[in-house]
Amino acid sequence: MAKNLVIVESPAKAKTIEKFLGKDYKVESSFGHIADLPSKELGVDVDNDFQPKYIVDSDKKALVKKLRDLANKAETIWLASDEDREGEAISWHLAETLKLDKSKTKRIVFNSITKNAIQKAIENPREIDYNLVNAQQARRVLDRLVGYELSPVLWKKIKPGLSAGRVQSVAVRLIVEREREIEAFTPEASFRVSAEFKTLDGNVFSAKLNKTFSSKQEAEAFLRSNIGAEFSVGSLDKKPAKKSPAAPFTTSTLQQEASRKLYFSVARTMQVAQRLYEAGLITYMRTDSVNLSGEAINAAKEAIINNYGERYSTVRNFKGKSKGAQEAHEAIRPTDITNQSPSLERDQMKLYELIWKRTIASQMSDAELERTNVKVAASTHSEQFTANGEVIKFDGFLKVYMEGVDEEDLAEEQEGMLPAMKVGEALKNNYITATERFSRPPYRFTEASLVKKLEELGIGRPSTYAPTISTIQNRGYVEKGTVEGTQRNYVQLLLEAGEVQEKKLSEMVGSDKGKLVPTDIGMIVNDFLVSHFANILDYNFTAKVEEDFDEIAEGDEDWQKVMKDFYKDFHPMVLDVQENADRASGERILGEDPATGRQVSVRLGRFGPMVQIGTVDDEEKPRFASLLPSQSLNTITYEEAMELFKLPRKLGVYEGEEVEANVGRFGPYVRFGKKFVSLEKGESAFEVDFERAVELIKEKQKADAPIYVYEGKEVTKGTGRFGPFIKWDGMFINVNKKYDFDNLSEADIIELIEAKKQKEIDKVVQNWEDEGIRIEKARWGRHNIIKGKTKVELAKTVDAAKMSLEEAKALIEKKAPKKKAKAKPKAKKK
Repeated sequence: MAKNLVIVESPAKAKTIEKFLGKDYKVESSFGHIADLPSKELGVDVDNDFQPKYIVDSDKKALVKKLRDLANKAETIWLASDEDREGEAISWHLAETLKLDKSKTKRIVFNSITKNAIQKAIENPREIDYNLVNAQQARRVLDRLVGYELSPVLWKKIKPGLSAGRVQSVAVRLIVEREREIEAFTPEASFRVSAEFKTLDGNVFSAKLNKTFSSKQEAEAFLRSNIGAEFSVGSLDKKPAKKSPAAPFTTSTLQQEASRKLYFSVARTMQVAQRLYEAGLITYMRTDSVNLSGEAINAAKEAIINNYGERYSTVRNFKGKSKGAQEAHEAIRPTDITNQSPSLERDQMKLYELIWKRTIASQMSDAELERTNVKVAASTHSEQFTANGEVIKFDGFLKVYMEGVDEEDLAEEQEGMLPAMKVGEALKNNYITATERFSRPPYRFTEASLVKKLEELGIGRPSTYAPTISTIQNRGYVEKGTVEGTQRNYVQLLLEAGEVQEKKLSEMVGSDKGKLVPTDIGMIVNDFLVSHFANILDYNFTAKVEEDFDEIAEGDEDWQKVMKDFYKDFHPMVLDVQENADRASGERILGEDPATGRQVSVRLGRFGPMVQIGTVDDEEKPRFASLLPSQSLNTITYEEAMELFKLPRKLGVYEGEEVEANVGRFGPYVRFGKKFVSLEKGESAFEVDFERAVELIKEKQKADAPIYVYEGKEVTKGTGRFGPFIKWDGMFINVNKKYDFDNLSEADIIELIEAKKQKEIDKVVQNWEDEGIRIEKARWGRHNIIKGKTKVELAKTVDAAKMSLEEAKALIEKKAPKKKAKAKPKAKKK
């Protein structure tokens, strides 16, 4: 039996650490927290100094017993969870739940999983830092109080099943307010002037006028003032300039840069970074420090000199801007600078290379530039055209890496070099344009720019950004929208060969893809919370709470006092709103129905956003129509709302079945009996006619026709969300690129079906056919117990092969929905 038991929070981390320790050490995983607040109750004793009620979940009990047995047999227990507040709390829960003997329990931390770091940590153990534990408890308890008290208010006042969170609600507010700014924005037109000139040597360059004109008449008058003008270089200014590299990555800057350059979501960035950290390839990925250790700086210096030469090396020490940054921690960097290209999966390789380049670049010399500013003078007026150019004299850090920029930070500057010119040199004008341009509304947030904004406001910390952004999307308050945009006409005036011509052009504006857009329910929830709980959603308040957590972590503040100060005002406010606030539905009155004179309105209904003709007070029942997926309560017009009542459109009868056009969750479709056929992109349920519908139905019938009969059952084929497939005996079987999907042979079909049948057999671990219960393999090494439509996911720690029928039945019984007793019929009034 090993003398030492090392407990970490993840199996991958355990696997890496085990490689560095000898036979005297056994490394086990706690699979995250082994104890937490209960999921179906508040779990906080508000009358007893906010004491949390931690429990061990049922699927962790076997693991706890195993760890306790191992701990009792070990001479020393090393608690080696992550070095942040969450990791400290995990170690504390382990010590408390396993009832570890303090005299033989040691806490160790390291910011990278390398042999040296592990060895150094074991040589320098410490005790559990209860200040960090209390900071984590404070966040957990405060967020639980907010969520558990606000959510029932939303159920009662808006819609059942909604939830609220302290940081998440503030993030939604940012997105909602940005959308409202966009909706309220009125574009202003102006004319921007640019020109193309040619030097005596025949080199061409562009220049622009540093002023705009508010009307077409002014712009045209300016163009005409250039007819017959002689142009020359009025001034030429060359200045040396420098660009310095960005600091090494923190959590937020890594998330932003991975979004800009790799198009990773924030959650994906953190998942990939977690794997790199657990494999021992990068330092800890939740940090707000930009520091590099002396060892890392020296390694980077050596690598730079060896690869690029002495001139490219400049040792730099960066200081973080974040108020709560723990400077003892390090930025995110490779654990081994010399390891530039480890053998990794595609996503891991991309992120590792990004981190490697950023780290190396941070220790490289400035790029040396020469910036040229040329002013072009005209003989007929005093206005001057300006051209800017940039020449790299020494590339410095740019040899390795250039930081990305967000959309809103893009500058409209000319790139590259300008041709050689002299002051007074004559220039030939090829043409001058005056183009109508419109002021732009604020940009919608991307995941990366939202992280940047939250960090600027001091809201959240490195560990909270990814879960916050995932949560608001999972709750349906925000989505990555595809905004189609609208066509806009604009005018361009062109002066060429002494004549001014006018062109009418058009452009698409307002289109956005992958940006964060609030949903109707997100807007209604936000407006309700801002109206009734303004302080909870106040940016300064939320940032102040983060500062309180930092002070608790430093030992300068008592966490229970922070809870009391918050709750004494918050709880009475919740009770008052629950009792006295009006229901919220986001209702907007659009007008009257011309046929009946009844009110037309839009609001949130039980099944989503809808249009309503009439009110509950009318003698006749209201009529309802659901909004289309692309429509919003906030922006739908009266005309668009009334159009919805034309759906479903009855188009005719085909093969004895009624054909109608309608719109569903996935867009417009034609229904033919019980079959649904999607319309093609650009086709509308309001415009499709009977002939086109029949054409689509015939195509669907042809596609759905059996291609083979196997074991007496038809085989059909189709294409779905995950690519091409064949269907047989109720099973969908993916067809990979190994096969020619358009020309599947009999042998191909049989091979695919038999492989699928074998796969289904292999995934069944236990099968109690008489009871209709089975245990199947699931993703990520887990297992599911299945009975009918009830599915219970087992923890990784449960040995599914050894589970008894009685244990499986008990878990199914616990998960299965309870049957409601039939309500007794009410007695009729006499």
